Amino acid sequence: MDDAVSNAALRWNTAEPIRYPDPNVVVLDDRFARIALPMAAVHRIATGFAFTEGPVWFGDGRYLLFSDIPNDQMLRWDETTGGISVFRNPSHYANGNTRDRQGRLITCEHDTQRLTRTEYDGTVVVLADMFEGRKLTGPNDVVVKSDGTIWFSDNGAGTRGNYLGHTAPQELPFRVYRFDPATNSLSIAVETMARPNGLAFSPDETRLYVVDTPGDRPKSTWVYDVVDRGTRVTDGRVFFEGAGWADGIRCDTGGNVWAGLSGGPDQDGVGIWAPDGTLIGRVLLPERCANLCFGGRKRNRLFMAASQSVYALYVEAQGATTG
Repeated sequence: MDDAVSNAALRWNTAEPIRYPDPNVVVLDDRFARIALPMAAVHRIATGFAFTEGPVWFGDGRYLLFSDIPNDQMLRWDETTGGISVFRNPSHYANGNTRDRQGRLITCEHDTQRLTRTEYDGTVVVLADMFEGRKLTGPNDVVVKSDGTIWFSDNGAGTRGNYLGHTAPQELPFRVYRFDPATNSLSIAVETMARPNGLAFSPDETRLYVVDTPGDRPKSTWVYDVVDRGTRVTDGRVFFEGAGWADGIRCDTGGNVWAGLSGGPDQDGVGIWAPDGTLIGRVLLPERCANLCFGGRKRNRLFMAASQSVYALYVEAQGATTG
């Protein structure tokens, strides 16, 4: 860890003002220099949790929902007041969240091993919990395509122990699935990964990015071409590996890939990759970042779910509407 990173980390334990530009926003390429704001800083907006995940923005209510998996709850952060309240408890050890094209909440539940949708009146509808007569291993992360189909990773994170769910036998391989609400059908989208995790579509939906997080070898992020009118993917290849262990990912409208990372003090936080696979910037945090999303009134505020805390940073980029 170099001196700059060490000095930047000190600020999380002090009430001193942050001197601009924020040293935790690291420019590695001119393309990120156009995104990073010289007078914007990373702020810890909520803390005191066990392990945060699945941030999703509700612009119509100006609030952020996120999961605190081990505490079996979902929390709500209010942008107008900064207040925190419980949104759902128990949450069935919810992990990833997103919204469908009608604005309804889509949630991956570890403990029940199912994908759900929350209706406008609060009713929870089960979308998928079985495939070909066998129980899913535990949906992990989820995105929604413009055609309304829901793509989610199923990687057993909630059934390998009791901390993130409960111990249960694995009945199916780890996969990425595609759920079509119009036909109520579930199909396999990706089945060649050891342990698929975060996923995101490019803004034009011609690419699907998927993080692979095997437990016994290096982690990598792959990219697939979306073909057959958006119904399946092909030609998987490594998009990036190294520079930290990626988890949740999102794209901005320029096609850049933003990934929650862990890997130590010089890697914990968020990495930003250009569409050509070049690492162009970092947002360093004092704890590992599991997932992220864009929100705020202009979709230019990056929210980062990082272990025991949630952080926010204004950037000159906007989140893509896909996912």
